[in-house]
Amino acid sequence: MVDGREVGGFLKCAEGTGTVHHVAFRVPDDEFQLEMRQAVREAGISTTRVMDRNYFRSIYFREPGGVLFELATDAPGFTVDEPLERLGEKLMLPPRYEMDRPQLEAELPHVPSLEELRPGGGDRAADYA
Repeated sequence: MVDGREVGGFLKCAEGTGTVHHVAFRVPDDEFQLEMRQAVREAGISTTRVMDRNYFRSIYFREPGGVLFELATDAPGFTVDEPLERLGEKLMLPPRYEMDRPQLEAELPHVPSLEELRPGGGDRAADYA
């Protein structure tokens, strides 16, 4: 639970190295998210529309200091495209990013699997010993 209150006199934020891009808050469902969106709007702060992020739905708004806040639903969850017992074994992307897969895979660092971390496991196991 987060209680908010307005406190003035601070400098506006500026994005850059070492700063916070955004703070995400988990909300239990769409209904609660829409209630919070309305409350934020009633406080005079503009919000985005509900955005489908494939694994959750989000709304965004900036607090008075300029930090971007996100309210993200629990559902549908990260098991929409792979079973729970396989989560994290491979890079899963929302459909809108599939066209960028080659570039994303080339830019992301290798994250060793549990198999690679076991003694004698995988070709790269020695890199993590």
